[in-house]
Amino acid sequence: MSTQGSRMKTPHVLVVDDEYFNFEMLSMALSDAFKFSYAESGKSCLSNAIADPPDVILLDVCMPGLDGYDTCRMLKNTPETRDIPVLMVSGLESEQEKQAGFDAGCDAYVVKPFSMQSLSEKIKNMVQIIPR
Repeated sequence: MSTQGSRMKTPHVLVVDDEYFNFEMLSMALSDAFKFSYAESGKSCLSNAIADPPDVILLDVCMPGLDGYDTCRMLKNTPETRDIPVLMVSGLESEQEKQAGFDAGCDAYVVKPFSMQSLSEKIKNMVQIIPR
């Protein structure tokens, strides 16, 4: 395993949300730990994830057109994106909604509102970064 010096690559997080404000909030709060890119829909998520594979995808559940569940199924059934961890983010907190996320193939499900610190820890765990 080759590493360039002791520097680790900054994890790339693709935020998929129809509300650009949510992307701005996340990138401002967590830009010291992660590199962010944005997709405004499930359809653009797939093409972005293939063109520039992120280390993890933060996927909003409630979006017009392809919702988060359908987008997640699409990601997990596409060879180029199936191994990218997907963290679903939603205001829907029922056990049925969470289960629907896991049934669609997500790796984690976070309910809004969430603390930036807990979200950051979840992302770090998903990309297997050991905090030092």
